[in-house]
Amino acid sequence: MPPEPTPVVLTTGCSSGIGRATARRFLAAGWRVWATSRNPADVAELARESCRTAALDVTDAEQVDRVVDAVVERDDRIDCLVNNAGFGQAGAVEEVPVDRLRAQFEVNVFGPVRLVQAVLPHMRAAESGAIVNVSSLLGRVVYPTSGAYAGSKHALEALSDALRMEVAGFGVDVVLVEPGAVRTGFDDRLRETQGSVHERPVYERLRRVVDVAQRLSERTAVSPDRVADVVYEAAVSTDPEARYVVGWDARVAVLADRLLPARATEWLYERLV
Repeated sequence: MPPEPTPVVLTTGCSSGIGRATARRFLAAGWRVWATSRNPADVAELARESCRTAALDVTDAEQVDRVVDAVVERDDRIDCLVNNAGFGQAGAVEEVPVDRLRAQFEVNVFGPVRLVQAVLPHMRAAESGAIVNVSSLLGRVVYPTSGAYAGSKHALEALSDALRMEVAGFGVDVVLVEPGAVRTGFDDRLRETQGSVHERPVYERLRRVVDVAQRLSERTAVSPDRVADVVYEAAVSTDPEARYVVGWDARVAVLADRLLPARATEWLYERLV
């Protein structure tokens, strides 16, 4: 009996953090890993660890097609797609320039859709596959000054839910992974984006309150390896959940969102503005 073929995973945003940890998690499990990043130098270390690597900007449709074609041509299969590439930005809705909001959706929403549309025909032909979309706690809940990022993740979750039903009969699973705070420096980079918005003094008090809450959340942040473990578990499960919440803060926030009336949180934020 011939040996089972090595399963193949294509993952985006592998320059650091969750993406890099995910590539290593699949590699440790014996998968053929394609680790991608906008800058090939950022995944050079993964290449030395036996990952196949490629430059991939998820906003470039032609590059998406080239990378997917290269994976199929070389390895003849794609068993799992991990859509991890993304970025965040902070700012009240009034403060975020429309071109910055457009860029947010281009990477966090349209990028994953491009990958899904390129990969899905191969999975459908094989009658198997897993698509794991890395979302966020903010794909379920939202707080002030997070509208642009949370909006993109809410959109990704809606698309994932529709896709899950659409491909259920083709042997393809669609899963969302929703981390809370992760020790990747993401929140620090989020704060840095405030310089790219038109900050208005009327939101300054609210900004300070949100920043304090974020710093408290960071104390319970999980490691990128923990998120990578969940991504891998979701990918290999024969009956995966639709959503995997990762982190204590994320679980509490999701529970509070279920139990607390929307008016209660709105009342609180109104008192802070």
